[in-house]
Amino acid sequence: MTERRVIVQKEVIRNGVGFGSALAIAISFTTHKSVLWAIIHGLFSWFYVAYFVLTR
Repeated sequence: MTERRVIVQKEVIRNGVGFGSALAIAISFTTHKSVLWAIIHGLFSWFYVAYFVLTR
């Protein structure tokens, strides 16, 4: 039972990071119209999403 729980947690974390990066890239490109900024914000992922939400 413990092994199954660990595998599920790793899968959720991996998918969550990917979604955060995609969300940050979409917000950044829509806002700035720049591929370079979208890449940079994609690297920061959830930090940029939180910043965007707090400053808007």
